[in-house]
Amino acid sequence: MLVVHHLNDSRSQRILWLLEELDVPYEIKPYQRDATTRLAPPELKAVHPLGKSPVITEDGHTIAESGAVVDYIVRKHGGGRMAPPSGAADFEKYNEWLHYAEGSAMLPLMLNMYVMRLGEAGAPLHPRIQDEMANHLGYVNQSLEGRDWLIGKDLTGADIQMSFVGEVCGAFGQLDRYPNIKGWVERFQARPAYAAALEKGGPYNLGPRK
Repeated sequence: MLVVHHLNDSRSQRILWLLEELDVPYEIKPYQRDATTRLAPPELKAVHPLGKSPVITEDGHTIAESGAVVDYIVRKHGGGRMAPPSGAADFEKYNEWLHYAEGSAMLPLMLNMYVMRLGEAGAPLHPRIQDEMANHLGYVNQSLEGRDWLIGKDLTGADIQMSFVGEVCGAFGQLDRYPNIKGWVERFQARPAYAAALEKGGPYNLGPRK
């Protein structure tokens, strides 16, 4: 049985969503953030030395890092769904999105989150961070111009991997500046599998906004 070591309010929510889209049987082992520090509990270090989520375990394998987890699940359980074939024209772009989400796009968003907590002390960093956010969110917004999903005509693992970027953009109140991202977030949050994953995963502060 595939086990998702699921931390609340984290990137592991998108792994539950992927599994629901593919209708793959799985078990959730839940972990709760510290209410004060918002850090993951030390128990996660028993699963993987970094103590981060998402982490999945299956058939004696432990796999961390969202992109690697998405790739593994799609290859092993997708049955040809949720990704272009490896020789297809769109495959390299699909693979790029899997790496881009955490390798580039999330960095300025996370910096913004941390620097906001510094108050006035962080003010000198805001212009550079805002420029980088605009650069990356503008790129994603442009990539979604005239299309519903990042690759081809259907939802793929690229959309699921990138979904956290769109939701953090919403958490910062930026979606109205990027209408293509906004429409994309609304489309994926309206999917039945997304709703099912929310119900199973528990409270998720980056979920749908009323």
